[in-house]
Amino acid sequence: MMIQDWLRRIFSPKRVQTLGFTALRLVSLLTVLPILGVVVYIAIRGSPAISWEFLTATPTGGMREGGIMPAIIGTFYLTLGTAVFSVPLGVAAGVYIAEYAPDNRWTRLIRLAIINLAGIPSVVYGLFGLGLFVVFLKLGTSILAASLTLSIMTLPVIISTSEEALRSVPSSFRLVSVSLGATRWQTTWRIILPQALPGIMTGIILGLERAAGETAPILFTGAAFFLPQLPHSVLDATMALPYHIFVITTQVPGMPVQIQYGTVLVLLVFVLGMNLVATIIRSRARARRQW
Repeated sequence: MMIQDWLRRIFSPKRVQTLGFTALRLVSLLTVLPILGVVVYIAIRGSPAISWEFLTATPTGGMREGGIMPAIIGTFYLTLGTAVFSVPLGVAAGVYIAEYAPDNRWTRLIRLAIINLAGIPSVVYGLFGLGLFVVFLKLGTSILAASLTLSIMTLPVIISTSEEALRSVPSSFRLVSVSLGATRWQTTWRIILPQALPGIMTGIILGLERAAGETAPILFTGAAFFLPQLPHSVLDATMALPYHIFVITTQVPGMPVQIQYGTVLVLLVFVLGMNLVATIIRSRARARRQW
């Protein structure tokens, strides 16, 4: 009895809860610290290269001098093109699967296919884009071909997260809206979509962040080693930060380390800036959410 009482005192519910929370905090700290370490290391190594000339000039001296402005503009074009094609289609597909598609074998098969597509390596999407858009549709190595390839790569993420966000909205919202005389489309457009916007924004930004940082898909479909001027149309090739980083770290001998890390820092800031904008939009949408 004394041993049992002693064990009860040691493993009391309060102590077990405290121990569990401590373990969770420790795991979270061990997860966050390496990420912060990488960001701080890149910032320290790359910040000496950041200047107005570096951000607004074109590369010179075999890419060992000058700036990375064409790569920044090209990354923006590719991300914007990806958003134009993938966001409307991805959200529309998520709405159809969550709100309109019947729950049968074919719908479950489509969901499984979407999940599997999200795990395909990016190089496979690059080869697919090369065969379909560059060769078959004769779009050539261009911004349009690269944007379409990146759109196909990001669609599974946007569709899955949009569907989950829509399904997380309580069913009572739908019942009340329909009982007041709203049609199914009015309920979806005016009630369900605004309430699911935070989750949808999360999926969109995850997909676009992946597209902005990918190298393999644009390597086959739209990225150029060096261009002396900016692209004039969507059928022109473009420089891009991910491919530019790959080039200056593997193909250019004697490349200054500061420029390498400076380019990585610019891409990191670009992606984090997208995340910040999405976080602000998501926070405002959550503040207006009614559940």
